[in-house]
Order: sequence, then structure tokens, then C-alpha cells
Amino acid sequence: MRIGILGSGLMGGKLGTLFARAGHDVVFSYARSKAKLQRLARGANGNARAGTPREAATYAEVVYLAVHWSRLDDVLKQAGDLSGKVIVTCSLPMNTDDTALVLGRETSGAEELARRLPASRVVAAFSTVPSEVLFGVFEARRKRTRPSLVYCGDDEPSKKIAAGLIRDLGFDPIDAGSLRIARYTEPFSLLIGQLAYEGSEGPALAYRLQRFPE
Repeated sequence: MRIGILGSGLMGGKLGTLFARAGHDVVFSYARSKAKLQRLARGANGNARAGTPREAATYAEVVYLAVHWSRLDDVLKQAGDLSGKVIVTCSLPMNTDDTALVLGRETSGAEELARRLPASRVVAAFSTVPSEVLFGVFEARRKRTRPSLVYCGDDEPSKKIAAGLIRDLGFDPIDAGSLRIARYTEPFSLLIGQLAYEGSEGPALAYRLQRFPE
């Protein structure tokens, strides 16, 4: 697929690289410098190039959004019309010092994005896994046992596309339901991130997600 990366920082850069190595066509955009985008494109070892957010969005069948919440308006303005695009987002609605979510309980960042872009098809995915594990999972993707990764959204065809991308990277995609489930996955993602980046002195974390019968 043609994938446009809006936000080529830690998560966007790694996922864009792996999407390219998995055989997809990738355009990296929206980083601190054009030189960084070009380095990412060269290092992807696949069909990847650097571009502007508008070039990435225009070219793409799927747009991957990985920017800080404070930059959301700017990147969407630069990207232009996203009507009809599948948007896979891992952007959490964080405050400026990354200590807390600014949305929650009654809505989520993914739902807010869908409201801003009603003609697009938003799927929330990849926020519940630290970026440090991505390359290891991808390298072990042919093993029989695969780690799970949850995603959610309201448009079934778009969710199937997101599930395929998740599978390409070596994860077992788990459909968590409608986009409103992001109200619960986003706080969970914040918890995972806080524990993951505390370093060797922080607590070890193990978790299991299980669907109970209705």
C-alpha cells in the first residue's frame, strides 16, 4: 500500500521504516529537518522517500499520524484534504509537558480527530506498544507465537486495512471494537509509556487483555 507518514519522530520513523521493509511504499514527512526525513528514507531499505505533509497525504492510501497533540492543527493544515483517506493514529491527546491526557472519560483523541475530519476514516492503533519493541517484533514475525496489538475504529474496511498493517509488522491484530474504545486504550497507553521509560529502576510490567462474554 501507499503510506504517508505524518510525524516522522520516534514512533512514526520506526513504523514507517518497518512498513517500507514489509513491502509498502512510504513517504516520510513532518520532522525537524528535511535531512532527517532523507536519512529515514535511505535507512528504510525499501521503497521510501522524503516529502512534505501534503505530498505524503496526497500520495497515500493510508495516512499514519504520529505527532504530538500540540502540533495536530499544524500538521493537518499542511497535509490538506484528507477526505476518503484511512487515517491510522497513535497520537495521544497529551498536555505540553507530557504528564497527562487533556481528553478522557467522555471522549478520546481518536474520536476528536474523527470529528475534525468527518470525511476521513480513523482507526486508532499502535499507541499501546513502546516503540523500542517494534524492530524486535518485526524481526521475529515469522515465529508461530506473535504478540497481540489492539486497534479500534468505526469503519470496518478501514479496520481490515489497519489489521493487515499490524500483521505485516509481526503482531496479532486484536479488534477492540468501536472508536470509542480509545477512551480506554489511550489512558492505558499513557500508563505503558510511563512505565516503559522509567528505565531499569522502574517496575516491570506484565499485562493481559481478555474479552469477557457479554
